[in-house]
Amino acid sequence: MSINTTFRVAAVQAAPIFLDLEATLAKTISLIELAASHGAKLIAFPETWIPGYPWFIWLDSPLWSMKFIQKYHHNSLTINNQQYKRIEKAAADNNIMVILGFSEKDHGSLYISQAIIDQTGQTLLTRRKLKPTHVERTIFGEGDGSSLDVVETALGKVGALSCWEHLQPLSKYAMFAQNEQIHVGSWPSFSMNNESSHAFSGEMHTAISQVYSLEGQCFFIGSCALVSQEMVDMMCQTEAHRALLATGGGYACIYGPDGKQLAKPLPSNEEGILYADINLDDIILTKAIADPVGHYSRPDVTRLLLNKTKRQPMVIAEKNQEIPVE
Repeated sequence: MSINTTFRVAAVQAAPIFLDLEATLAKTISLIELAASHGAKLIAFPETWIPGYPWFIWLDSPLWSMKFIQKYHHNSLTINNQQYKRIEKAAADNNIMVILGFSEKDHGSLYISQAIIDQTGQTLLTRRKLKPTHVERTIFGEGDGSSLDVVETALGKVGALSCWEHLQPLSKYAMFAQNEQIHVGSWPSFSMNNESSHAFSGEMHTAISQVYSLEGQCFFIGSCALVSQEMVDMMCQTEAHRALLATGGGYACIYGPDGKQLAKPLPSNEEGILYADINLDDIILTKAIADPVGHYSRPDVTRLLLNKTKRQPMVIAEKNQEIPVE
């Protein structure tokens, strides 16, 4: 596969049209077209961009948040349905790779998912967040290791993780060990009151993103959502709710393989797209200093086991066939 080592990438910082699949789909396509018109060859979208991050799960009890569940389910995206194919078409029409964060609807369950769609409109990978974070587990299921992959593309080796998956050392190492060159980190916004823990702050998110780029000697494209006033009005029904969730919270970022900031951040309450021109050859210099899966590794001392088995809720056995128990 012929690879162009120099090109422009784009990281979205914007608010979805919350709980409105069709409207957010239209905004997605508009942002794809905008990025392509500015010469970008890759665009990255935030975590659960479609239909928006479910902040209601953090505001009150699980029982209270159930009032939003049906609408959230109906407006989540099903892989390979007509809405999904419109995003594939937009990628092809604009000759741009799209890394999409979305709430995936698979029959009765939801998953925090990402798709890597190449510039021809072909989906190269769909993956699910391995472990939803904290109260996310009240509405989202778990992924498995079958799609913890870095994929070969016309732009190089591309991988993606969601939000606090970037705090999982073993998951990160699995990406590094596949010689990831371009990493997309999909984040929600950082507008939730973080007085209880600095871990929820935008400052920590940017630090995590920057460290990932240097640890893996890869380019880090960090997309980040905003919370709009409409979202606050829809979800915050008491003063206590409004004290927890504010508007804004955008911390999109782009870092080079040496941890250098490649794009000036937008104000945290401003929608837009970050752009950076990258050169994959820059990775060579950083790898020469420290390659954690090559010359700077000690697999005889510590190494990673990656289970690529796909979870199956039902296995149909033929007559007299033995099924191994995991």
